[in-house]
Amino acid sequence: MKAMVVRIAREALVAEDREVPQPGRAEVRIRVHACGVCHSDQFVTEGLWPGLRLPRVPGHEVAGVVDALGEGVSSLRVGDRVGVGWHGGHDGTCPACLNGKFIHCQNARVTGITTDGGYAEFMIVPEVAVARMPEGMGFAEAAPLLCAGVTTFNALRNSGARPGDLVAVHGLGGLGHLGVQYARAMGFEVVAIARGAEKEGFARQLGARHYIDSEKEDAGRALSQLGGARVILATAPSAAAIAPLVGGLGIEGCLLIVAAPFEPIQVGAIDLISRTRRVQGWASGTAADSTDAMAFARRAQVRPMIETFPLAQAQAAVERMMSGRARFRAVLAVVPG
Repeated sequence: MKAMVVRIAREALVAEDREVPQPGRAEVRIRVHACGVCHSDQFVTEGLWPGLRLPRVPGHEVAGVVDALGEGVSSLRVGDRVGVGWHGGHDGTCPACLNGKFIHCQNARVTGITTDGGYAEFMIVPEVAVARMPEGMGFAEAAPLLCAGVTTFNALRNSGARPGDLVAVHGLGGLGHLGVQYARAMGFEVVAIARGAEKEGFARQLGARHYIDSEKEDAGRALSQLGGARVILATAPSAAAIAPLVGGLGIEGCLLIVAAPFEPIQVGAIDLISRTRRVQGWASGTAADSTDAMAFARRAQVRPMIETFPLAQAQAAVERMMSGRARFRAVLAVVPG
């Protein structure tokens, strides 16, 4: 099989011919049809993941078909259309697992980081990490939903917001353009926050009822004038842009962070205490969550906007995604069409 491999951090991906891997007990082999390129792939390409072992095949937004079954697999069949996300399986025995928090398993496999991922024609994954794709959804369309999609969907559905509540989405990039669509489909009164008046039409096309141009007005003050947000979903990775949003939260509102700026976010204690506000992070989801995110997207016509690249051009796709020039998610079409 063909695979695109990180051999040395901060150097270009290398094309390799490898033996097709064989699934072990409770594992399946997936014929990869499409794999999204995510900013989190930098953990491998830049060597940022603690204890990272190279060489490694990146990719944790994988859509494909079950190609072979290992011993003991009972819930899947050869030919099933499936997806695999960031969460590559859990052991079921650690304290987090015993409390049903599988995404926080202390011994979890991380697809494309601690195990080889989807920048390849085939991959091996535990049965427990496999999500089911809905009928009629294309592989390239499904791929970004396995990370950007499930992250925004899962964060919003667990945020405590209810239909009719004012929910703001900060940023209209790879995460944000999906967040606005999911928020609209969940029945929230959606506010999109981005830089530049030229993005307003696009925001409303996605489903936003209100638009705040953060270059022209203070986003927190503008949200307060709308009554205060129940939830602000922060999808743009800028600590300086996220911090002022706290002032736009309503009583008991939540600033829900799914972006990953590397610098600290400064938040005033009085801003939190005065209206019982909170700041919370959210980490993706399990295979079951990914199944829900794709099924909901199919029903509600939530669709990622993508640019596709052949597997051999993975390096170009990574560079375009990391530079912010992709509109809005780069996807490797491992099987064309």
